[in-house]
Amino acid sequence: MMRYVLLGDGDSPHLLKWARGLAAVPGLELWAASSRGFMPGFDACVPAPRRLALNTQPRAAGGNVALLRHLPALARWLKQVDASWLHAHYLTSHGTLAWAAQRFFGVRGRLVGSAWGSDILDTPQRSVWMRLVTRRVLSACALTTSDSRVMAQRMQDLGAQAVMVFPFGLEAMPPAPPVKDDGLFFANRGLEPIYEPARVLQQFAAVCGPHGQLVVANEGTLRAALQTQAQALGLQDRVRFVGRLDADAQARHYAQARWYLSLPRSDSVSVSVLEAMAHGCVPIVSDLPANRELVMDGVNGLVVPAGGLLTRAALDALLPRAAALAAHNRQWVAEHALFAPCVAAFVARLHGMP
Repeated sequence: MMRYVLLGDGDSPHLLKWARGLAAVPGLELWAASSRGFMPGFDACVPAPRRLALNTQPRAAGGNVALLRHLPALARWLKQVDASWLHAHYLTSHGTLAWAAQRFFGVRGRLVGSAWGSDILDTPQRSVWMRLVTRRVLSACALTTSDSRVMAQRMQDLGAQAVMVFPFGLEAMPPAPPVKDDGLFFANRGLEPIYEPARVLQQFAAVCGPHGQLVVANEGTLRAALQTQAQALGLQDRVRFVGRLDADAQARHYAQARWYLSLPRSDSVSVSVLEAMAHGCVPIVSDLPANRELVMDGVNGLVVPAGGLLTRAALDALLPRAAALAAHNRQWVAEHALFAPCVAAFVARLHGMP
């Protein structure tokens, strides 16, 4: 039996998805430590006696040195667990905690890390110190995972020993979508600067036509400013801010919307874009290398040029074949981006490592 610790943000649905995937692998005893608390879904895959919640409040923008104050408590717990593998998610925070627990407190077990995007594509560029921290964690990991080829290359440039690339995909395919609303747009990335939600509003204003509607899900520090921007653009009756949604509510919005907007300034392969494709939405994405691993401009979606905006003509050109495009995207996700087979292959690789 492989004893295995998942270390990350237990309030994140992304970590919960990893927990469900790992708990389903035979021969693996899963434990979990969270920098915050745990979503209720963890009860079904990691029993409470196998969990540690540090109950901190890390910030999305970084600067979470205060996490280190909880390092002694985490290290004591990890020593009691005595796992074979410690799996840190988001390398510059939880990866640093795992490395420090081993380096300064003698915690045993081999370290594996999963990059989530900004921890590799953004944070190491902020300062020499953060670049050194990232390098230290990557070099300590026996194996790391990336959800895009472009991020894997960046990780190797920063000193990663071995990188396994697979999408952070869907747990199951959703039902085929009903008849779509050609005027409905959906956006659900965080309302934070890195996701450029202000540009989402600008792009919607440029293409919405006389009857377009935009649903903006999720929360973040920019919500009030975005509501003001929508009013300034004359879109107050066209844009609905619906806050953070549960999975069922989000699926309903994906299913109804014809268009999906995701325009971050930095990103790896986004699970949200994969979800949108699986629900038959036409993805409209920023011009990033990872996005181009999923979307071919004018073929199965649209790529917004850097520093510019699409016109309505670009959307109108895709509408006549939108149903065929949706079927193509759904098939691609079913063949390449389901999560369970990827997790099983990942654990098999750990078993085979010397």
